[in-house]
Amino acid sequence: MDYMSVAQAIEAPGLRVVLSTSVPGPWGEAIKAMLAFKQLEYQPVAQEGGGENPELRAWTGQTSAPVLVSDDLPPVCHWLDQVMLLERLRLQPQLLPSDCERRGSAIGLCALMAGVEGFGWQRRLLMLEPMMKMDPVPELSQRLAHKYGYSDRTVERASARMLEISQCLEQHLIAAGGDYFFGDAPTAPDFYWANFAGMIKPLPPELNPMPDWFRPIYSSSNPQVLACLSDRLEAHRDMMYERHIPTPLDF
Repeated sequence: MDYMSVAQAIEAPGLRVVLSTSVPGPWGEAIKAMLAFKQLEYQPVAQEGGGENPELRAWTGQTSAPVLVSDDLPPVCHWLDQVMLLERLRLQPQLLPSDCERRGSAIGLCALMAGVEGFGWQRRLLMLEPMMKMDPVPELSQRLAHKYGYSDRTVERASARMLEISQCLEQHLIAAGGDYFFGDAPTAPDFYWANFAGMIKPLPPELNPMPDWFRPIYSSSNPQVLACLSDRLEAHRDMMYERHIPTPLDF
């Protein structure tokens, strides 16, 4: 992917999307998939994953990715605000159901995956565990540990929380009775799950050409973590890439 710098992005018009370079972060990849689904054009802006990113902080008020900036609107950093921005920029196809009850349910499922203490959050804690046992602990790991509230207690409960969330997602799919979480077309929860599932079992290299050094970080041999990717949920992930998410991934 051809990135512009933060300095270039500040002066650029249109929709700019701050993304982590070189690796398929699930929050950013989900946003990219939804942008493609809505056929919205954007300019990618480089962020160093886990880095200090002082220029990004000065522009957006924080250092993480993704961040969306549309023309002269304020930077949009929270996952829900990002989904709502995409809905405003192009009404169709919808990322959230129109019906109020189903809409609330869809937002709730997204929160279980992308929100604080959600599926991705818990997986990040487990990914940090071997790095936090190094001597000395890498500076990058220290920053991420502070961000995600790393401790022996939070790591101990992380895999159980992931399994609880995945079982909730599977039950919702079963109740929906089709290929998607809601109705006969993908919505935001479908895109988020397809990408967060990659934190357990990444797509093969021909579809997800992540760096060789990074693939073991996203792969898991923990039986409780692997149990989060049931046959049904893995089939859903694969279906989303076959039908709705362009591959090979470009980051």
